[in-house]
Order: sequence, then C-alpha cells, then structure tokens
Amino acid sequence: MTAIIDYGMGNIHSVQKALELSGEKVILTNRAQDILSSDKAVLPGVGAFAEAMLELEKQGLLPSLKEYIKSKRPFLGICLGMQLLFESSQEADKTKGLGLLKGTVRRFKAGCGLKIPHMGWNQLKIKNNSCPLLTDIPDNAYLYFCHSYYACPRQGEITAASSDYGEEFSCVVWQDNIFGVQFHPEKSQKTGLKIIENFIKLC
Repeated sequence: MTAIIDYGMGNIHSVQKALELSGEKVILTNRAQDILSSDKAVLPGVGAFAEAMLELEKQGLLPSLKEYIKSKRPFLGICLGMQLLFESSQEADKTKGLGLLKGTVRRFKAGCGLKIPHMGWNQLKIKNNSCPLLTDIPDNAYLYFCHSYYACPRQGEITAASSDYGEEFSCVVWQDNIFGVQFHPEKSQKTGLKIIENFIKLC
C-alpha cells in the first residue's frame, strides 16, 4: 500500500492514476496513522514552498513524515514535494523546509531567451546508474517539467540525475530511502510510468 499525502497542494489524482496503472494499491490521506502504516509514501506538490509547509504544519503531518522516513521505508517527493525535502528555498526565505536533505532551493535566472517557469519536455542525464528509481531508464530520456525553482543539494553525490535549463540542475535525488524527482513522472508517458513502477518495486 502506498500513501499519497493529500495536503491540498498536490496533483494527487494524476499521481494516483499512475500508481494504480502500475498495479499499486493507493490511499489518499492526510492522516498520520495512514502514513505510518503504509509500505511506501509519496509527497506530491504543485504551488508555493511556504504555503505547502504551512499546510503540512496545520494538518499536523510534519512529525509523522519525519517518523515515517526514519523507518527506512521508501519515500518519494515529486516536484514541489522534492523541494520541500530540503532545508530552505529562495522562494520563501523565512520558511524552513523539512530538512531531510541538506541543501537549498533556488530560482532559475532569467535571460538568454529562457522562459520561467521551465515548462515542457527535457532530457535526463543519469549520474548514478545504481539508483533503483532509474532502473531501465535510458540516459537522455525525456521527462515533463513544470517549475521555476530547483534543488541544490549540499552533497553532490545524492544527485542521481540532472537536466539542463540554462544551467545544470538536480532532477533526481537519492539518499537511503528518500527519493525526489523534479519532473512529473505521472505526466511523462512510458518513461514516467517506468519510474513509478521502479518505486513501487522497492522493498
């Protein structure tokens, strides 16, 4: 059973359908006990960093998220959900992130004809072939992105894959049982569904 954390900021129904297409049983929930009793958990996200952290706090989910991750069960953050795993964001200087991964989140620099947000298909550059999320994913595969900010891990080795939009940025991170993807696998056709399938197969 995979818990999709419903805190009012996520593209949850697309994520739910993608997980179910891969044969997974799914529960949409904002209840701590559901999260803590699940085999895997997904934190999706569309919107603003500060508002997302406020909603997680208001709904009393921060302690259960941290407790769940300490249990070493698989956890996946998608888009904003990945950014929330880090310590802080330029989008909200006074708001602390979950701090589960060391680093911050920065905004893309405008210029050179680049539009912000970064929206559309872009290529994946695999840095760590041993990342289980990337099993059977070819280098330079295309994924769908929609974001204005990107994560900058303090420890470069947790970047399992990157992409390029005026500058190279982390788009897949992996540390122990924590996974994060900046793109939307649920909108990335067969490649995205394969990444979701890889997540589901994790013990």
